[in-house]
Amino acid sequence: MTAFPRLPAVTDPDSPNGDTAPYARLSPDVVLDAVAAAGFVPDGRLLALGSYENRVYQVGLDDGAPLVAKFYRPARWSDAAIAEEHAFAAELAAAELPVVAPIAVDGATLLVHEGFRYTLYPRRGGRAPELESADHLAWMGRLIARIHAIGARARFEARGAIDVDTFVLDASDAVLASHLLPTHVEDRYAGLVDDLADALDARLDAIGPVRSLRLHGDCHLGNVLWTDTGPHFVDLDDARMGPAVQDLWMLAPSRAALEALLEGYAEFREPDPAELALVEPLRIMRQVHWAGWVASRWHDPAFPLAFAHVGEARWWEQHCNDLDDALASLAG
Repeated sequence: MTAFPRLPAVTDPDSPNGDTAPYARLSPDVVLDAVAAAGFVPDGRLLALGSYENRVYQVGLDDGAPLVAKFYRPARWSDAAIAEEHAFAAELAAAELPVVAPIAVDGATLLVHEGFRYTLYPRRGGRAPELESADHLAWMGRLIARIHAIGARARFEARGAIDVDTFVLDASDAVLASHLLPTHVEDRYAGLVDDLADALDARLDAIGPVRSLRLHGDCHLGNVLWTDTGPHFVDLDDARMGPAVQDLWMLAPSRAALEALLEGYAEFREPDPAELALVEPLRIMRQVHWAGWVASRWHDPAFPLAFAHVGEARWWEQHCNDLDDALASLAG
């Protein structure tokens, strides 16, 4: 596995208080020059694709199909963590699983241009999945089981895990350190997340140890594309260690849908019934983590535009109400 030097965050000198504006210098010319520096010849066509955490572009080429260029958010992942993501994707692709793996350029998949770390991918099209049918849910279950069978062969060492410290305590620290949380709910929010962390720890202890493996980590409909040949995954950016059910529950809007996923899953890998008790704790952890993620990224101009409602006091009041309900659900 190739090691790369850790790069500092790219900062905008005009930003007040030194806040990080990680993509202030990522102009279209920089994107096209980065693709050219990797040995490809862009034809000038550039299409921004949906991504908040990173910046992702479809880049047309003079000769051949377009590429997808992904520019990593500075300082989020270490180079070692990105290398683990790329190695996992390559391992899955080598097993003929429908996962889009990065392109190696002179043996390297993590590239650097003008201070930005980036990766190139082949473009893979598709449509949003429709998982209303039991057949399609079972298909997804089979695919995820095959991913997990490979994910269980080794461990991530640099990418961390889905746990209470990361998804609740670190996330709430980001909220409390931001200017988003209204003063009149600060004490309530701080108390709720402390109580939730304790309740989640108690619930996880009661469930007992479950097997942890390399996961997709953010397995929702937005990261799946469907073609006539079936589904494929396009993003492993949130891959972490965690329980298998983490990659299942977000795809299942109902208990019947989860059962259909598990039915397909069981064709390739035996699911652990004990993990079903983790669904509610994982849902709550994701809820807290999402608020922390937005708060920690508010300096990025894309976030206030996309999530303007999070800047309103009433959203945080409702968020606290939701956390209160979550605490009650753990106590029930």
